[in-house]
Amino acid sequence: MLEIILHIHNEDAVVGEIDQLPNPADQLIIVRHPRRRDGKDLSYINPKVDTVIWPITRVSFIEVLPGEEEEEIISHVRE
Repeated sequence: MLEIILHIHNEDAVVGEIDQLPNPADQLIIVRHPRRRDGKDLSYINPKVDTVIWPITRVSFIEVLPGEEEEEIISHVRE
């Protein structure tokens, strides 16, 4: 499951989860647990809705957030 920020034309960005990134031939994107960036419900979606399907034509771009396994930070500390 990938966590994304979905930027929709003329709307606020939506945070949610997707199973996989859309292919170039896909016409729809299925987002689970859609919410605003601050975690609040989207005003134009019923609060009980768990999954939303948007047409790709409405999407400006998609940001993929790093997962837990990708967040491992390796740094060198100099004393």
